[in-house]
Amino acid sequence: MPIREADPWRLQYFADAVCPDGVEIPTEDSDAWLWNPRHRWVYDKIAVALSQGLDAGPHGTPPPRFPVFSKPIVNLRGMGVGSRLIGDAAEYEQHYTAGHMWMTLLEGEHVSTDVAVVDGAPQWWRHVTGVPAGEGTFDFWTVHAAPDETLQSRCAGWIGNNLAGYTGILNLETIGGTIIEAHLRMSDQWPDLNGAGWVAAVIELYGKQVWTFADRGRRRGYSVVLFGPKDRSYRHPPRALVDQVLRMPGVSSVQITFHQDRDPESHAMPPGGFRLAIVNCFDLDVGRQAREMLREFFLNS
Repeated sequence: MPIREADPWRLQYFADAVCPDGVEIPTEDSDAWLWNPRHRWVYDKIAVALSQGLDAGPHGTPPPRFPVFSKPIVNLRGMGVGSRLIGDAAEYEQHYTAGHMWMTLLEGEHVSTDVAVVDGAPQWWRHVTGVPAGEGTFDFWTVHAAPDETLQSRCAGWIGNNLAGYTGILNLETIGGTIIEAHLRMSDQWPDLNGAGWVAAVIELYGKQVWTFADRGRRRGYSVVLFGPKDRSYRHPPRALVDQVLRMPGVSSVQITFHQDRDPESHAMPPGGFRLAIVNCFDLDVGRQAREMLREFFLNS
């Protein structure tokens, strides 16, 4: 398999992929950093901010104004761990943290965008927004079918100015149209919602440096997540239950997102809950029904 996937519950999306010799495709930031030495600078979030004319600097340098947003400069696992709003100079001194940065506080919609790029030129876009459920958790994400021409134009300019020579999938996190993070890899939570043939096109992108995905019949999709309490252990549901969920109309895939043979404390989870499952679907109501079926098992078993 050419696609390097760390999470076994996501191998289902790539299991049938043809494996050309010498092609390696990252889904983890650590692999993307290693395999892209020319462009790995994008993981430096100060550099990304400065490249767009924003105020930014490491902790220990004085922000010109407050409030600012504080976060790790580079963090390849749990990108936003320790992030916070800092309202004034006293709070800034109180929360000084080595390896963290401050930057202009942005407002607007938070969007995650996957872009297929050939030699620094965007060829395909897909935008995703999430509905937060508190303390770092999400209720669901919407994988939008519609383009966002304004966002795409702004991001295309940045890509053209900063990523000449890069070919592959690029993930950009934006707030109000301004890039806050860049990842030299795809979003691997919902590749099935991008449509039939998308994974094959990604492999061809990395293997042959061309983008040929037709993207016909694009549909809005949803990635519905189930969180449970963090103060207990869980076991995987029986295969029969997962198959029952998969037979529901509009359900595309089910991920059981934890290792039942590992201590729950060893899993990287947000403060607000333990992520148990994800249902990818094309009907939000059905996805929520599927989530409740899984919730009943997890909380009563």
